[in-house]
Amino acid sequence: MKIGLIGYGKGGRFFHAPLLASLAGATFAGVVTASTERRQQLHQDYPKVPAFDTLADMVAAGVDAVVISTPLASRRSLILEAIELGVPVVSDKPFAPSAQDAQALVDAAESRGVLLGVYQNRRWDSDFLTVRKLIEQGVLGDITRFESRVERYSPSSVGKESGGGILRDLGSHLVDQALLLFGPVKRVYAELEFATPEQKVDHGFFVSLIHASGVTSHLWGNCLQNAQGPRFRVNGAKGCYTVEGLDGQEAQALAGLSPKSEGERWGVEEHRRWGWFEQGEHRERVPSERGCWPQFYRQWQAAVMNQGPNPVDARDAVASARVLDAARTSALEGRVIEI
Repeated sequence: MKIGLIGYGKGGRFFHAPLLASLAGATFAGVVTASTERRQQLHQDYPKVPAFDTLADMVAAGVDAVVISTPLASRRSLILEAIELGVPVVSDKPFAPSAQDAQALVDAAESRGVLLGVYQNRRWDSDFLTVRKLIEQGVLGDITRFESRVERYSPSSVGKESGGGILRDLGSHLVDQALLLFGPVKRVYAELEFATPEQKVDHGFFVSLIHASGVTSHLWGNCLQNAQGPRFRVNGAKGCYTVEGLDGQEAQALAGLSPKSEGERWGVEEHRRWGWFEQGEHRERVPSERGCWPQFYRQWQAAVMNQGPNPVDARDAVASARVLDAARTSALEGRVIEI
């Protein structure tokens, strides 16, 4: 299978290319980028991978599927172009700037019979896999409150519009995880943080979700947080699970490592990052599952060959976008939104 990549910025270079180049039974077939600097980076990183001027040029050269990792503003037109060319396509997140736009992309793909997926790699984070396992095994009992945070201190990220703001960009991961665990949402309340009154995009958010299942999810994201809270805190009738820090796959990728270079070391938490299970005075360590971002592309590869389901159906991204739309309206209007 030949897979092409559109965009070679931070996302394309570090979060997609290493996985595509490591995928067994596939060829990393090319990159679309007009930037001279990024073409030089591509040649340095993957000397045998060609660069193309346009998506149409790369498809004409022969690819079986494409991955789009460009700024949000350009993503819609590229997804539609891939669909019109009849090529299975993965979109980076955030999938679309609104639920209406997301639904239009899904409708276009379905009308043309083109496989469309969304790169929600954090479904395969070590900590999230651990949370999911504990819930499915009933270790925590019936869940009452789910808390999820990704907080950093990164002033250079403030004001960046490429992802549509921290709520739309990072929030798409956290909302996706909450919906995957606890199902549809019926009420949303949110607060946004802006560096200045003139700032166009937020740099921090808090979102409260009331799921139809009865679970409450509290989600936080911030790029100006000096003291980060726990990544997850999950309260259930039988106890509570907490874990600090972030999944190590991001750090591995940014360090220039890949599943191919690391083999069995990929996704293994450095110093064996532990979570904690607590019930009253009882406290015990919980080992983290091994993170596995490559699993997304293994499943995508199988889906393209009609040998398995789409790992992240684009309709899931529509549901997440609907929640994110409600969160933004809630924050700007100062009220709870029913959806």
